[in-house]
Amino acid sequence: MAKKRSGGGLTTTQQAAKFLGVSVLSGAVLAGLALPAFGAFGLAAKGSVEGFDEIPSNLKTPPLSQRTTILDNQGGEIAKVYSRDRTVVPLKDISPYIQKALVAIEDARFYEHGAIDLKGVLRALNKNAQSGGVSEGASTLTQQYVKNVFIEEAGDDPDKVAQATQQTVGRKVKELKYAIQVEQELGKKRILNNYLNITFFGEQAYGVEAAAQRYFSKHAKDLTLDESALLAGIVQSPTRYDPVNNRQEATKRRNTVLQRMSEVHDITPAEAEAAKKKPVKLKVKRPKNGCITAVHGAGFFCDYVREVFLRDETFGKTKEERAKRWNQGGMTVRTTLDPQAQKSVQAGVSDHVYASDPVASAVTLVEPGTGKIRGMGQSRPYGFGKNQTQINLSVDRNMGGGAGYLPGSTFKPFTAAAALENGIDNSQSYASPNRMPYPTVSDCQGNRLASEASVPNESKDEVGPYKMPEALKKSINTYFVSLEADTGLCNVTKMVNKLGMTKRAGGTAWGLGASYTLGVNEASPLNMSAAYAAFASRGKYCTPTALESVTDSNGKQLPVPQASCTQAMSPKTADTINTMLKGVVDDGTGKAAGLTDGRDSAGKTGTTDNRYSAWYVGYTPNMSGAVWLGDPQHQVQMQNGVTFGGKTYDKVYGADGPAPIWKDAVSGALSGKPADKFATVPIAGAGKDGKSDDGGDDAKGKGKHHGGKHDPLGDLLGQ
Repeated sequence: MAKKRSGGGLTTTQQAAKFLGVSVLSGAVLAGLALPAFGAFGLAAKGSVEGFDEIPSNLKTPPLSQRTTILDNQGGEIAKVYSRDRTVVPLKDISPYIQKALVAIEDARFYEHGAIDLKGVLRALNKNAQSGGVSEGASTLTQQYVKNVFIEEAGDDPDKVAQATQQTVGRKVKELKYAIQVEQELGKKRILNNYLNITFFGEQAYGVEAAAQRYFSKHAKDLTLDESALLAGIVQSPTRYDPVNNRQEATKRRNTVLQRMSEVHDITPAEAEAAKKKPVKLKVKRPKNGCITAVHGAGFFCDYVREVFLRDETFGKTKEERAKRWNQGGMTVRTTLDPQAQKSVQAGVSDHVYASDPVASAVTLVEPGTGKIRGMGQSRPYGFGKNQTQINLSVDRNMGGGAGYLPGSTFKPFTAAAALENGIDNSQSYASPNRMPYPTVSDCQGNRLASEASVPNESKDEVGPYKMPEALKKSINTYFVSLEADTGLCNVTKMVNKLGMTKRAGGTAWGLGASYTLGVNEASPLNMSAAYAAFASRGKYCTPTALESVTDSNGKQLPVPQASCTQAMSPKTADTINTMLKGVVDDGTGKAAGLTDGRDSAGKTGTTDNRYSAWYVGYTPNMSGAVWLGDPQHQVQMQNGVTFGGKTYDKVYGADGPAPIWKDAVSGALSGKPADKFATVPIAGAGKDGKSDDGGDDAKGKGKHHGGKHDPLGDLLGQ
């Protein structure tokens, strides 16, 4: 314990001097003395100076969290996102009025003292002693800056924020030592600049540039005297002096700042009085943060970009590193989104399905050969209100989506591709009766998967024999389970894996059985669009990609994840699929998706049992798109008079629900773009009768699909 003088204990000041040594009395200790009853902190003399010296000598100034701007591929702004609304600006771009106002009210002797203002400390000590509490502090502007750095480092962690602001001598001493270092290394101008950029001005505005924009809709360099005094006054208590919600208190505080500026001779008394007489005039610009503000319905794509950033190790080895970098912001993220395509997607889906309808629709466009996502939209807007959602209906669950949706007959082309790759010709014919038992198939481990259930075709008059082209046109279920059996279920699943789908959209393993070819496993529009893009690019599959470039706050280019492209099938196989699926559009179930500008297009419809989902997945040589329609909760059956988009339907098929949406979305996306042609191949005879049936695309023999859950056993048993 410290020695006591005869006749009594050490005074508060003597305890402090003993604590840190007389040599630093004018420095580190005195700000601590402005705290009440120094001895109450239980300080011990032994080891106190050593403790001071053990504090790290380097103040790690964190990069200040700023806005991140997300752009489309033309440089147009999609949205701004931030954890803290801040734009860092140099001192030359900050009005001299706000610089002087802040110094005058917070630390008038800023340019005269070092890291610690001894006169200020003694004045505070005297007032605090008289009041018996803490009626006045003694922190310099430099010390306040250091504390703000601690708070910035703490981020949104409440425990770390509490540690950064706790009123203890330990924290105060740490703050003081860093203040000394900062004074030595930065100098007054840089300290002031840093302080103006880091401090909180209320109303979600961090830094003077954001504050000027928030309250006056102008840049910090254009602030007038009275505006500057108002902002400088807010810093002490952003809630109390908030001019938006407490105009009277904010005005009083502004006038106090103006008076202080006059007293320290920054302005004349006449200037102060003239400024005091001016009414507070705000031009408030409300904060616009996050994907909810995205233009042209791109909120879900914006959210997808964030998910890509947070999950890709390109931006940091750990989840924590990536989250920290995203929250610090200050980046410019240029994406693959094409504004023309995005507008067309949103218009197409909104015209056909309304936000208030009992069903919803989602559309995703992917560029063949690159994997670049060009459009992503849905009928229910991004948001928290009625008929809005934050679930991205276009993507898998792990990227912000749901469990996905049964794709129905849109899965059949994958079986056709696997068959062609394994030596089965497109002229292969099967009896294809109207109903037949499911054949026994085997998985890749050799497990035999048998079923006692049977599979029907959609219409009673759909009776074979059929060959592959006509079976695709009419979407004959019995043909494709036969083709799958001959091709081998293992080969079909391998083809689907090559096309980017290795599991269900919800993240669980495939449900395997003879009904696999009928689309009984949930998929997402993004993955289906990317898979069909491989047909358009003559067999080359590219993983979907959303980012073109990322630039940090210093203008440095960051690496971005690149699409991985592989040859999933031979060009001949892809050309054969293109030729047959072109027939689906020309004279099959996809006629409603046919483009009218002479463009080649191909695609496939799909409808699931009980009409819980309907699809159209189609493509041109330079754009692939998937459209899903249904109830995300899997409760609404699209039959018996279901109404959406102002029309009532007895039964909804992929041909009359999703196909027109696809046509509108893709037509607008490709307007003015080259109209390339497919490389086609000669194919065998069309089939039994050469006619098409607009309703033959239903994946029968599957169980009901409720609440996002899926029972493959039920599908395999036909329950």
